[in-house]
Amino acid sequence: MRPFVPARLEAVAFGFLLTAMMTFIVSGTSLFVSLGPGPGFGAAWVKAWFLSWCIAFPAVLVIAPLVRRILARIVIRG
Repeated sequence: MRPFVPARLEAVAFGFLLTAMMTFIVSGTSLFVSLGPGPGFGAAWVKAWFLSWCIAFPAVLVIAPLVRRILARIVIRG
């Protein structure tokens, strides 16, 4: 497959994919624990996932630079 995301957008693409995958897993797990499997589980999961992703993606774009600054202060560079 030929790359199609410009290098300058790599951080945004990373946040997009990371939050999509993480919120999918976490929302599904949380919903399964709270409701259990049953009719309508899939539709409820998609709704919960999309809502959580809509919050997580912009949050990661805002929080990531702060986390990078914190790590720059606490990580020992060899």
